[in-house]
Amino acid sequence: MRGLPQKYNVNRVIFPRCSGILLHVTSLPGGHGIGDFGDSAHEFVEFLAESGQKIWQVLPLSPTGYGDSPYQCFSAFAGNPLLIDLKALAEQGLLSGHDLNNAPSLPEEFVAYDRVIEFKQGLLRKAAHTFLGDSAQTDRRGFETFCQNNSSWLDDYALFMACKKVCKDAVWVHWDRGIRQRDSAVLKEWQSRLSSETEFHKFVQFEFFGQWEKLRAHCSRCGISIMGDIPIYVAHDSADVWAHPELFRLDEQGQPVAVAGVPPDYFSATGQLWGNPLYRWDASANSGHRWWIDRCRASLKMFDLLRLDHFRGFEAYWEIPASASTAQEGKWVKGPGAEFFQTLQTELKELPFVAENLGVITPEVEGLRKQFGFPGMSLLQFAFGTDPQGPSFRPHNYSRELAAYTGGHDNDTTVGWWMSSGVGESTRDAEDIRKEHAFTQAYLGFKNEPVNWVFIRTVLASVANIAITPLQDVLGLGSGARMNLPGTVSGNWRWRYKSEALRKEIGEQLRRLTLLYDR
Repeated sequence: MRGLPQKYNVNRVIFPRCSGILLHVTSLPGGHGIGDFGDSAHEFVEFLAESGQKIWQVLPLSPTGYGDSPYQCFSAFAGNPLLIDLKALAEQGLLSGHDLNNAPSLPEEFVAYDRVIEFKQGLLRKAAHTFLGDSAQTDRRGFETFCQNNSSWLDDYALFMACKKVCKDAVWVHWDRGIRQRDSAVLKEWQSRLSSETEFHKFVQFEFFGQWEKLRAHCSRCGISIMGDIPIYVAHDSADVWAHPELFRLDEQGQPVAVAGVPPDYFSATGQLWGNPLYRWDASANSGHRWWIDRCRASLKMFDLLRLDHFRGFEAYWEIPASASTAQEGKWVKGPGAEFFQTLQTELKELPFVAENLGVITPEVEGLRKQFGFPGMSLLQFAFGTDPQGPSFRPHNYSRELAAYTGGHDNDTTVGWWMSSGVGESTRDAEDIRKEHAFTQAYLGFKNEPVNWVFIRTVLASVANIAITPLQDVLGLGSGARMNLPGTVSGNWRWRYKSEALRKEIGEQLRRLTLLYDR
């Protein structure tokens, strides 16, 4: 890892005591209607360094599809074109000042995805036309090298996106039979016919990864490590499922026969029906888990640490019939377990993973996590209710091998959680919430202090080696700054902060606490 010092013990990464901030790139200010890899990203890195932080945690950076969710993407390998800084393209001579000056008026407080996609896609196509049409481009050799080095996923992704455009964005199972089933002769025909469109998508990926590497180099110079995120599941409408159907539980038409989710729990009486196709872990094992190895290797080239989403699904996962209307109809099925991680470790050597072990966690899940030395996660918001697992989230029960959070991207902000009645968002009633608040104040020993700073101080003071705070909590924002509400399909992933919100005194307060607690 670049910025974060580390020690090793029997191939396990021992994470040093440090802290960081969770902020998705789309939430940065400036840019053109959405956060990107431009000036605001570099300024945020400077803020992290000045406030004593060592980690910048982001959500998945792949191209978003359904619901604009970074957990429902068109590829597990590709980058999101919306994160490309248009100003950098203008500096390369691929766009003009006129192109940028004529940008439509877009909101600063949230991402209007439909309008942003239309605007940025248009200029990305113009930049690609300029780049690909100029044989004297000095970066042409770099582009060709990039395409060769990433052909194992880039060719399929570019053709997948080109086919979607021709097929008016239809899900791949509704394409013509030949291309849907990847008949070799039909693939060659479509690759030839759509060569201009595939070149566009390859150019976009070339620019995405070029800009990302510059941002990551800035992080490295500032002593900042980046924590990425590997969603356990991929979207059904993705290049991954289309190109590797043998790895997924699909019928002859390519439709899922069983889908992912989680069972009913303290927060949801009907569970969560995610709808992603489940893996055929037997087929994955027969291939030596090659797709997963390639996926993890690609992610480790981008990030210093990785949050392994829904870790418990590797020990046992909730299998729901594709015809089910809720997650209640599912059942637990054993996952790949230790054999999977042993294979990854043999191939990749070090596995700097943080295991997202939230939800229904069993001794078997914890045994698997501890076997490979992955730190777990704990969210302070979960510590004070009546959930039977609540005590494990209380700081006096923390271990050092832990990433402690005030809250996560699926939670309300800490201020929003404190001010909200909470009724309707979980199985709790008003009396449960009153007791939860009373216990929170008694446990943390506060009355009139800002609750967000009480929470921040608590996780920073804890023994957990890693302490992470969402930026919304650093800024003391309410429910309007919430990133995602699980179970809803619209209105999520839109929040952005304004540049003036990162006031000097906030950074200084964060730095004081960070130094006070030896992070």
